[in-house]
Amino acid sequence: MNRTCIIVALALLPVWRTPAVAQDVAQDHERDLALVGGTVYPSPTAPALPDATVLIHGRRFVAVGKRSEVAVPKSAQVIDCTGKFVTAGFWNSHVHFETGWQNADSASAAQLETHMQEMLTRWGFTSVWDLGSNPQNTLTIRKRVESGDVPGPRILMAGDIFPKNGHPVYLPPEMQLIEAATPAEADSEARNYLQMGLDGIKLFTGAFMGNKPTINMDTAIVKAAVDVAHAQGKPVFTHPQNRAGQDNAVAGGVDVLAHTIPTEGAYTTSELAEMKRRHVALVPTLTLWTVVFPNPDTQNKPTVDAGVNELKQYSTRGGTILFGTDVGFQAVYDSAREYEMMGRAMSWRQILASLTSAPSDFFKMKNEGRVEKGMKADLVVLDADPAQDVRNFAKVAETIRDGQVIYTK
Repeated sequence: MNRTCIIVALALLPVWRTPAVAQDVAQDHERDLALVGGTVYPSPTAPALPDATVLIHGRRFVAVGKRSEVAVPKSAQVIDCTGKFVTAGFWNSHVHFETGWQNADSASAAQLETHMQEMLTRWGFTSVWDLGSNPQNTLTIRKRVESGDVPGPRILMAGDIFPKNGHPVYLPPEMQLIEAATPAEADSEARNYLQMGLDGIKLFTGAFMGNKPTINMDTAIVKAAVDVAHAQGKPVFTHPQNRAGQDNAVAGGVDVLAHTIPTEGAYTTSELAEMKRRHVALVPTLTLWTVVFPNPDTQNKPTVDAGVNELKQYSTRGGTILFGTDVGFQAVYDSAREYEMMGRAMSWRQILASLTSAPSDFFKMKNEGRVEKGMKADLVVLDADPAQDVRNFAKVAETIRDGQVIYTK
């Protein structure tokens, strides 16, 4: 993205900050919706509620309890959840609106909705972090979602900053990237992104250069971008490629590791302690390690095993884990694979936390992430019990955001 693109986006800023809401969507938010007869998991730590009713008015839960104890208004829309399982809406904290999302301003609503279902809403995602895309295009997608034109998740966006001459080999050489050679440049670029209306920053503290050495970002440059973001209450993600890139990022104050680093085999004791001390969250992206290597038979298994091991190391220490798949960069939309691999390191309730309460709490989204009275009405209805098999988190029957059904099977 070049400077001209940033100036154009700045000119559009008032539009993105205050998206219009269609009249019919506003009216829909006055209606009642009841999910009746399912087993509700109110939170990752609360006991299950069998044969329960979840009553939504507008954008909030107004009652959650046994079917016999919750009165459903006659005018309410009712979804029969008998034999199904209900949780809070899912977060995917690492996605990309890249391939297939171009020209969002001219694409039909039906086109965008179909792709949104294929990649996100049919898997239960009601909130996502886009960690790198053409910001003008993704801002357009976000505007169309928030206006009610396209059913979709809440989209939060982070702008990418790369180290000087750190153009990764897997990105097209003609793609224009924002690079920072000095702390002053990192400061400036971070300010530009946040002025555009983006919600955070992503630093490539390690850029993969193929047969050439990885280019890592100096800690001073990391800290300069972090200071700008934190002054505005915004999080900073990092893409590390190796131990040096990760350690520089953590020392510089980043909030979220956007990947494990399985090529290093394991985190050191000091790394784990520092990550925990600084309250750094980890997004495992284990699915990525099954598709990224040219020789999958010889490279995938040890890499995946190392990624699972790193996830287990940090989750066992009580580190914050956020679910994320890098979908949109990698093309495996089905999230069952990620759940299966995470299940080798974590319990099903820990995975539920990574999808719901952990990101809501970590990103300071108040009154959401749980199915409780007064909370934001984001829900997933599952066809099978994740307590029996974590892959059942991917068997989504309905996805509901702000009290509105945005996907139904």
